[in-house]
Amino acid sequence: MADPTEETIAAIATALSPNEGGIAVVRISGPDAEKISKEILSIPGKQIWASHHIVYGYVTDQDGKDHIDEVLVLILKSPRSFTGEDVIEIHCHGGLVNVERVLQRVLSQPGVRRALPGEFSKRAVLNGRIDLTRAEAISQLIAARSQRAAQLAMTGLDGGIQAQINPLREHLLNQLSEIEARIDFEEDLPALNEIEILSQLNEVKAGLSKLIDEANKGQVLHKGLQVALIGLPNVGKSSLLNRLSGQERAIVTSHPGTTRDLLESAIILQGVPITLLDTAGIRTTTNAIEKEGINRSHQALGSADVVVLIFDLSIGWSEEDAALLSKIPIDVPKLIVGNKSDLKASPKRFPKGTQSSRILPDIRISALNGEGEKEFIDALLRACGASDLNGIVLALNDRQKDLAAQAIGSLEKIQQTAENRLPLDFWTIDLREAIRSLGEITGQEVTEELLDRIFSRFCIGK
Repeated sequence: MADPTEETIAAIATALSPNEGGIAVVRISGPDAEKISKEILSIPGKQIWASHHIVYGYVTDQDGKDHIDEVLVLILKSPRSFTGEDVIEIHCHGGLVNVERVLQRVLSQPGVRRALPGEFSKRAVLNGRIDLTRAEAISQLIAARSQRAAQLAMTGLDGGIQAQINPLREHLLNQLSEIEARIDFEEDLPALNEIEILSQLNEVKAGLSKLIDEANKGQVLHKGLQVALIGLPNVGKSSLLNRLSGQERAIVTSHPGTTRDLLESAIILQGVPITLLDTAGIRTTTNAIEKEGINRSHQALGSADVVVLIFDLSIGWSEEDAALLSKIPIDVPKLIVGNKSDLKASPKRFPKGTQSSRILPDIRISALNGEGEKEFIDALLRACGASDLNGIVLALNDRQKDLAAQAIGSLEKIQQTAENRLPLDFWTIDLREAIRSLGEITGQEVTEELLDRIFSRFCIGK
């Protein structure tokens, strides 16, 4: 693969949407960025073309006569740019057709090609502008679905992950030096204090374990949760979805069987992205369309992070409700919610022998007037394991978390090596593996192939 500074790349760096967005940005990065830009631009008057200046002008067609768009051009010369290379950003009008015409005009020039997914960020890492954790944080920031997720991503972008990992890695490097010194100069140095070394390695393990624990919690903020609302027809599932989402996303009528397919509503509850799945009312029916909706409801039960079973308080718990409860997979968290608390309550109670006594306590709500809504939200987040997220200040992504776990595994092998009284050479093998794993998190020990794999998951323009 060619050195990144030998090629000039270009791509649209902003989201595209028809009829939306006043501006769009075409980003060019590489040694020929300035030359290419000047070939396609018409800059009137005596404007200053210098780094960190903006000039006004037009993108012209191939003949240089007609204007394709009226633009502002941001000039960022190496090394003071995002990629560390010469970067030109052409700020043109938004939309779909116009910005694509500007990009095609750039790509028509010799010596430039379309950027690969994540290639701008990759060049920023290779050129030392940012470390790998900051590059991944940019992707998480763009993909954030809530303010809390964006806040966690921003902590990573500010170097929070690197600041946590680097001291742990340095600590392991120091221990490796101590051990290797005893191997090379055994006769000249005092014996290695193995107990002290193992104690310090355990401190590193504890630090990594804490990061993994916070990562598991933090992933809820990034990925969100799927909550399936199930229940017999006309118990108020759609009404609850509409109340929580704050908008009419489902048809609510008094006719049983109205919802015949899965309806989704994306909402934010206490900073946690939630996808509510409003399922078809599960009952026996001969209607082919409704049967398909019911089949999809059954599928949703197995894929949801938590299942909310709603029953009608005004009617009371029935055998049909109990049968529906039995269909929820045993390993999926459950929450039983009694709806229509605004109506006169039925004297019926949960029949003895049902599973209700082994799951979360019931929540009484009224989807009509909002009674019990806060209690329901609190109970729902507890059921998802997402009720205690306020103390999280940063969160590793899946790749980083897996590498931290690998490092812990390597350190645990050292403990076994010590217990088996094996030579110190064996200690260094696993210690180097732990150091390598932590180096992969920040990009200090990473191959070109690995970078390609990481950044291929980014969108074009990042």
